[in-house]
Amino acid sequence: MKRELVTHLVPKSPVSEAFRTLRTNIQFMNSNIRLKTLLVTSTMPGEGKSWVTSNLAVTFAQAGKKVVLIDADMRKGRLYSIFKVQPRPGLSNYLSKYSDEQEYLNLNDYIFPTEVDNLFLMPAGNIPPNPSELLVTMQMKNLIEELKRKVDLIIIDGTPCKLVTDSIILSRIVDSTIIVSSHNETRKDDLERVVRDIKNVGGRLIGVVYNKIPITSSKYNKTYYYSSTAMKPQTEQEAERKKIQERTKNIMKQNNSNKNSSEKSKGKRRDVDDWRQILNDEKKDNM
Repeated sequence: MKRELVTHLVPKSPVSEAFRTLRTNIQFMNSNIRLKTLLVTSTMPGEGKSWVTSNLAVTFAQAGKKVVLIDADMRKGRLYSIFKVQPRPGLSNYLSKYSDEQEYLNLNDYIFPTEVDNLFLMPAGNIPPNPSELLVTMQMKNLIEELKRKVDLIIIDGTPCKLVTDSIILSRIVDSTIIVSSHNETRKDDLERVVRDIKNVGGRLIGVVYNKIPITSSKYNKTYYYSSTAMKPQTEQEAERKKIQERTKNIMKQNNSNKNSSEKSKGKRRDVDDWRQILNDEKKDNM
């Protein structure tokens, strides 16, 4: 499994916490409906769509939901490489009812378990000559309906909308759609066009994920103070506690030492004053 799945490999990291926040926001935006299908798309390749989709699916699975992740990018699907499962048969094979063995298979033969509990993956499969046409078939709708009866949530990793219309087609048959954009990469006019196209076909757009935001490490650690603290092992926390206690003892010793020195100095000054007084008295007596 690739290190891209930070929510699975480092579940207490700040990035994982950000994905859990995204999960909560998605659930809040769909509080008035029972969310069963979610599409993730972008404007152009390279904006982090598959990375966001994969980690988002992991967070839903970690929350106890049974999740099926579908790689609907039948041109350049790569989710199989992220989760380390076999690339075929997959979605294209199911929709066209063709596999390398040229035999009909049931739905369970197209879906593979992953290392993440409750998370299953349907890869993109073989590259078909007509991906867009396959997505508008009744077979695709039947697939969604059958999976709805089997799992709690279906997350679909779609294609970039500016290049092909696959995700625009899928946005009509899912409950909600989110768009992944990238800092200093996504053009505003491209994003506006994708939003408009999804709404024009009747899709329900619930938000945009702003990805690849630059941030300094110091600010990042400060923002996620509680998360980073929770990541420390118990032994490390105990060591820090001992250091603080030792430092406190040293400070107290130093204060006591300074106090004693001050008292000794005062005592010496009092002795000198007493001797001066005695000498003055003796002078008076002699006079």
